[in-house]
Amino acid sequence: MSKLVECVPNFSEGRNKEVIDALAAAISQTEGCRLLDVDPGASTNRTVYTFVGTPEAVVDGALNAARVAFKMIDMSKHKGEHPRMGALDVCPFIPVRNVTMEDCVSCANLFAERLANELHVPVYLYGEAARSESRRSLPAVRAGEYEALPTKLQNPEWNPDFGEPVFVSSWGATVSGARKFLIAYNINILSTKELAHRIALNIREGGRGKGQPGRLKKVQAIGWFLKEENLAQISANLLDYEITPLHVVYEESCKDAKELNLPVIGSQLVGLIPLQALLTCAEYYVRKENLFILEEEHKIRLVTNRLGLDSLAPFEPRKRVIEYLVQDDLSGTLVTQTLRGFVHSVRARSATPGGGSVSAALSAMGAALGCMVGQMTYGKRQFEYVDCIMRELIPHFHHAVDHLLDIVDADSNAFGSYMTALKLPKNTEDEQHKRSAALQDGLKEAVAVPLSLAEKISTLWEPLMELRDTCNPACISDLQVATKALETGVFGAYFNVLINLREIQDEEFKRQTQQKISQLLEEAKNSAQFMLQTRDEDESELNNTV
Repeated sequence: MSKLVECVPNFSEGRNKEVIDALAAAISQTEGCRLLDVDPGASTNRTVYTFVGTPEAVVDGALNAARVAFKMIDMSKHKGEHPRMGALDVCPFIPVRNVTMEDCVSCANLFAERLANELHVPVYLYGEAARSESRRSLPAVRAGEYEALPTKLQNPEWNPDFGEPVFVSSWGATVSGARKFLIAYNINILSTKELAHRIALNIREGGRGKGQPGRLKKVQAIGWFLKEENLAQISANLLDYEITPLHVVYEESCKDAKELNLPVIGSQLVGLIPLQALLTCAEYYVRKENLFILEEEHKIRLVTNRLGLDSLAPFEPRKRVIEYLVQDDLSGTLVTQTLRGFVHSVRARSATPGGGSVSAALSAMGAALGCMVGQMTYGKRQFEYVDCIMRELIPHFHHAVDHLLDIVDADSNAFGSYMTALKLPKNTEDEQHKRSAALQDGLKEAVAVPLSLAEKISTLWEPLMELRDTCNPACISDLQVATKALETGVFGAYFNVLINLREIQDEEFKRQTQQKISQLLEEAKNSAQFMLQTRDEDESELNNTV
């Protein structure tokens, strides 16, 4: 799959539709760029654009939009609730797929250099692209905002990283950088701007300044008033949602609001959000309320409800979750084909998809059947005495399905790495050495994938046996099919490991791997035999039940 970078330029215009649309057109008409979201705000007088593309394309897309902004935005006339210092206020680059943070730092530097050279404006670097610790934080770089720029640019300590230290009144200054996914998140409160800001000071990491830190790490926040909605907001930026998740920001804000007798009426996401951020939030409420929810769609609905994400406007996950928006980019994967298409791909005159991908697909089917059997038992009145057991067992199979489906493509990709190594030049001794090393790495990757398949299946035997003893007896045949599908998956993994081990030169690696896969195969055979040997008893019980 191609390299994919996300770019999220923030322009200081949120009211003039002509300007907002012109900026969007500049991005969407750039070859290789895909505009995912446009989020304007009237009170903030700011629009956040989100688009993706290759590293080269996103730099071009951001520059094209900047050229339009240079002609259409005049910062000397700008007023708005959101902190800002330039017409294109900030332009971060974020790794999405097959790119590193270093790649995004390169994008930030290239964009900043080209912007400064072409438009003759000052540009600063922040985040992972910052050249000094004092410029790592965006609020630190933006301190004083647009109004302080004329004086700030005269201070040698604040010379821009690119461009001359000259104040351009119509533009201001731009900040370019590289960072992780940032979640822009606003919590709605029926209060004044001052009270909302008071809560923001309590929760944000910087707190009230030196010696008065706030409670939440990697969170920036301020309070403002949203005139068009007639309410105040705690406007937070989650710099690392793995350190401080979405629900923590919401719950902590609610706690402070309750102490001040202020009603919280939901919240609002600005721009896009990673899927995992929503799922982490869902898991919190699932645990807190002792719920039993498996489906991804249901988890997102739960989060939407608990956080009130639709309080100001409908929250549409297909338009707001970045993974959903780039799914079209994954249309070439095996698992996105129809069943007929996948089978036709297997029968084609091509080495991939082969036995490894087929083994993974069969295993995913087996895990899916296990999940089905559990759900055909859970919630039925006659089996309610095992509901607590089903709630423990079903997730094993539910989560395994997606893991095993990932291996369908991983197996083909691993073989592709080996085939790529075969095509490397071998004219010189150095080229031969590099080619040989690449071939060995490719073979080890081709071994690792089916081995991981067998290891994942190994985690399902115990819950499968427990499911057999407690499930709806009408589903026994489905469980037996699941058993054979999983056993076949391990057989397939075994033979794929062995055939690729033959050419590996690392003898200790070969010995350990062969021992491991043999143990997994023996476990699969014994487990399957145990699962199937009581078939007559199960059929007798089924007959009695019927």
